Amino acid sequence: MNEGFWMCGVLAIIFAIIGALFAILKEKAAIFVSGFNSLPKEEQALYDKAYISRDIRNQCLVWTVIMLIGAVMSFFISPYMAIPAFIIWLILFFKEVHFDTRKAFEKYLLK
Repeated sequence: MNEGFWMCGVLAIIFAIIGALFAILKEKAAIFVSGFNSLPKEEQALYDKAYISRDIRNQCLVWTVIMLIGAVMSFFISPYMAIPAFIIWLILFFKEVHFDTRKAFEKYLLK
């Protein structure tokens, strides 16, 4: 059994579903973003919700492609090809993680 293929494949499906959710719901999906939903409604109005949703959608689609490439390479080359896919995904994921909510959303402030 090829664990690398299945792990990358399942994550690709999950990321694709989340990306589709943000694409379909557009700015309404911004409430699903961690940290943003905990801001007061008055402060949420200061941010561009459509931009937040587009950004999350694009991130999920990039993650989907990375995991699909990892799944294909794991299937055809070696199950260990999932490891570089996970490393690349982790780098991209932690690049976007912020512990300060204000700092995390400062690029989405309305001008």
